[in-house]
Amino acid sequence: MGEITFASILNMMGKDPMLLVSVALTLGVIFVNGWTDAPNAIATAVSTRSINVNRAIAMAAVCNFVGVLVMTSFNSSVAFTIKNMVNFGDDSRSALIALAASLAAIVIWAVGAWYFGIPTSESHSLIAGLTGAAIALGGISGVNLGEWMKVIYGLILSTVLGFGAGFGICRLITLLFFNANRRGANRFFDTAQVFGAAAMAFMHGAQDGQKFLGVLLLAFNLAVGNTGGGATAIPVWMMMLCSVVMGLGTAVGGKKIIKSVGMDMVKLEKYQGFASDIAAALSLFLSTVLGIPVSTTHMKTASIMGAGAERRLSAIKLSVVTDMMMTWICTFPGCGLLGFLFAKLFLRIF
Repeated sequence: MGEITFASILNMMGKDPMLLVSVALTLGVIFVNGWTDAPNAIATAVSTRSINVNRAIAMAAVCNFVGVLVMTSFNSSVAFTIKNMVNFGDDSRSALIALAASLAAIVIWAVGAWYFGIPTSESHSLIAGLTGAAIALGGISGVNLGEWMKVIYGLILSTVLGFGAGFGICRLITLLFFNANRRGANRFFDTAQVFGAAAMAFMHGAQDGQKFLGVLLLAFNLAVGNTGGGATAIPVWMMMLCSVVMGLGTAVGGKKIIKSVGMDMVKLEKYQGFASDIAAALSLFLSTVLGIPVSTTHMKTASIMGAGAERRLSAIKLSVVTDMMMTWICTFPGCGLLGFLFAKLFLRIF
């Protein structure tokens, strides 16, 4: 497949209903990601009252948009990790059906998590759903272990690096501002935390946006029978489409998620909120450049725990953290099984 043009994709979708369904579901997942995952980026800034929740959501929508567009333009390695993570076999028609099934499973899982106010990871849901569908189609050989190992690296990296960076940056700030006037320092960190939240939202768009671009690229290649390499360039119009849909999803808001991540887990001071935002944004930047798909929710939560622990470990509400960890643990088998069952069902129906 050569260059993917917007006109050619519209023409293909008009002729292939399954491609139309796959694209629609992918856009639905992107929208839900902006709706449920993006609020994590601004949770701490809202919880410390550095910015009004409605302004924060609007800012996050813009930063998500720019993050997808800018980062993907010069480094799209995460997108190709997702694209090459699974192998749907040589039958492109069955592969496209299985892909559509996995996306349907991901949407259902994500909306259910949002309904209950659980900050589940869309990244983990995406990976689990795709993997389950690929196994339903071709068995364990449907998983490219070399690429999938990057997911394991991402789990470790997001926990260790997120917590460590949050703790370290918070400790550095404590030392630098040890003798500072508290009122003046709070005014400084009021502004600084808005910047930190914007950086976090930018990197959320950069990391998560690429994952969905990888899925779109996979769908377009399957639609023309390319089950192997296929197209290797992500066109600007595709980046724009992903950016707009994610930004719209963020604009819908996610106050339940903001409360769970920014308020229930640990009570942060303004400087701690700034530290956790900067730590998570820097960690996400490193992961994105290395092509490692990580959970932005996981990374942000780990950085919040690190910042909270710098002051005292008891500041972290372990019951809330335990609930979140159980959700992440359940996502891989839960959404993976859902993707597997939906793929079997879709293949039988279509």
